[in-house]
Amino acid sequence: MGKIPVAAEVRTGYRRTSFKHWVDEDGDGCGTREEVLLGEAIEAPEQGTGCKITGGAWLSFYDEAKVTEAGKLDIDHVVPLAEAWDSGASAWSAERRQRYANDLGLERALVAVTAKTNRSKGDKDPAEWMPPAASARCSYLSDWAAVKLRWGLSADTEEAAALTRYAAECPTATVSYEPAD
Repeated sequence: MGKIPVAAEVRTGYRRTSFKHWVDEDGDGCGTREEVLLGEAIEAPEQGTGCKITGGAWLSFYDEAKVTEAGKLDIDHVVPLAEAWDSGASAWSAERRQRYANDLGLERALVAVTAKTNRSKGDKDPAEWMPPAASARCSYLSDWAAVKLRWGLSADTEEAAALTRYAAECPTATVSYEPAD
């Protein structure tokens, strides 16, 4: 956690539309949302025309809820787009912001979770929100740190303090990532 640089956050100019997301980067007909759903299914869904997903089942990481309808899941940016903007993405090119918003190169940068938990999280950082399932917290912290480090994002002082405090409860957690290009 100590490798994440600490800096003040700046929300000035943030618009969600600054991050083009749910694109079909590999040209297989499935957008990022569908790619995450297919990758995280605990029971494989059917994949129809235009990558329409039916059937299947998922385990929502944040609240341990089993979900059997893809439409009831949100794909969460573990580090929300607004938080990324505040932490350095405001200085990025539109292309880099698109790569961030669709990052399938880090397994847990995007996660399928219940809409309820995603909406309760909003654009909050770990100083303001933690997953309701205690079993998810150490993984969530590792994922948060991996995304921040992968993309060269900073943390504000409250966020850094929360990361350090919560990490003390996760002595075996590891943070794995490769820097984004």
